[in-house]
Amino acid sequence: MKPMQSDPTVQPVPASVVATVDAADTTLSNPRWAVLALGANLGNRLETLQGAIDALGDTPGLRVKAVSPVYETAPWGVEPGSQPSYLNAVALVKTTLPPSSLLERAHAVEEAFHRVREERWGARTIDVDIVAYADVISEDPVLTLPHPRAHLRAFVLAPWHDVDPDAQLPGHGPVADLLAALGREGVTPRADLELRLPE
Repeated sequence: MKPMQSDPTVQPVPASVVATVDAADTTLSNPRWAVLALGANLGNRLETLQGAIDALGDTPGLRVKAVSPVYETAPWGVEPGSQPSYLNAVALVKTTLPPSSLLERAHAVEEAFHRVREERWGARTIDVDIVAYADVISEDPVLTLPHPRAHLRAFVLAPWHDVDPDAQLPGHGPVADLLAALGREGVTPRADLELRLPE
């Protein structure tokens, strides 16, 4: 049975593709939830964020389950006015990848969008950070979990709270409480912008 198409330019997804995607979903045995924060302040920021989400969605062993509303925020840790503002969002994913492989994929996505790491808190085309991975708490310097500064960043907590109001940041407590303590100053909702789940 073909789905109704209101847009004549949209072609139905072939049944073989649907079957392949469904089969891939069933191979996600014992998946874990992870929270990824995305930010961009160079180039076409919204297009880059969407491209990063789509690239994550193309990752074997990973499914993007929710994408937050978009926020615009001032750059962190730099002189006011020295960089363009960021667009920020959070994606909730289910994955069978271990944290180290998820980090490799996040870096690969950044590299695909020409992320340059020349200075700390420098301007960037895209930033993909692992905020939390299940309930894992790790002091590994290569990948500290949860993200060591997530509890201090409203631009992470606000979009995360939007997609999961009951979320808990391991070791720090409810995201809602952390956000209430920080406040939302400098974190502006962009209701005119929207990110979509990968197709």
